[in-house]
Amino acid sequence: MTIVPFDFETDGGVGSRACLGVIVLETDQTIEAEMRQVQLPGVATYHARVANDMVVTPESLTAMAQRLPVAASLLPRDFSFDAIGYACTSASTLIGDERVEAAIRQTHPEVACTNPILATVAAFRALDVTRIGVVTPYTEEVTGRIVDHFDTKGLEVSVVGSFLEENDFVVARIAESSIAAAVRDVGSRTGAQECDAVFVSCTSLRSFGIVEGLETELGKPVVSSNLAFLWHLLRLGGVDDKVSHLGRLFLHH
Repeated sequence: MTIVPFDFETDGGVGSRACLGVIVLETDQTIEAEMRQVQLPGVATYHARVANDMVVTPESLTAMAQRLPVAASLLPRDFSFDAIGYACTSASTLIGDERVEAAIRQTHPEVACTNPILATVAAFRALDVTRIGVVTPYTEEVTGRIVDHFDTKGLEVSVVGSFLEENDFVVARIAESSIAAAVRDVGSRTGAQECDAVFVSCTSLRSFGIVEGLETELGKPVVSSNLAFLWHLLRLGGVDDKVSHLGRLFLHH
C-alpha cells in the first residue's frame, strides 16, 4: 500500500475566538441544551461531568468539592481554555467561590473561573439591581443558603418561592410554563415584597424560552442560573457579543 502524503495548514480551530470549559453535574439535563441555543462564531464549548447524587441536600452538594479537581482535569490543559465554569448554583454556594476556583486551578492555574452564583452576582451588578426576588426548586434548607449568600453580597431578597423538590431528575422536568408562573408571581408583587429583578436558581430549571416574554410582561430583568453563567463565561472568555433574544442581561458587556 502506498500512502500519498499531503501538506496541510492549521488555523485557530472551532474555538478561534474563545475556548470555554464547563463542568456539568452528572444529573443535569438542561444546561447543555440551553447553551447550545447560543451559537456564536469562533466560540467552542467543551464539557466534563462531575459525579453527584440525584437527591439535592447540603451534604450531597458539598461532597462534590472533593470530586471537582478530577472533573476539571478531564478538560484537557492543552486546549488552552479562556474560561472554565462549574455549573451548579447550590453547590457553588455551599462550597464557596474560592474553593471552586482552587479546585479548577489545580489543572488550569491561569484560567478565569466562574460558577452560577458568582455569575449571578456579577449579572445583577451589571444590571444595577440590588433588590431581587428568587425562585428555586430546592428544599427550604438549601433555598435559605442561597438567600443568605445574596445577603452577604449586598443583594436584598425581598421575596422567595420554591418548588420544594429535592430530586434533580424531577427538577429538570418542571415545565417552562410552571417556571414562568412562579417568576410572574414573584416579579409582580408590590409593597414590601416588591423586587427590581427576578432570579431563577438552578441549572436544571429551563428559562431560555421564557425570559424575554417575562421581562416584557413584568418590566424588569429576569435572570436564570444558566443565563448568568453563560453570560459571565463568555465575558470572561473575551466574547462581548450581544444576543437579542435572551433578555436584558445579554445586552450588557
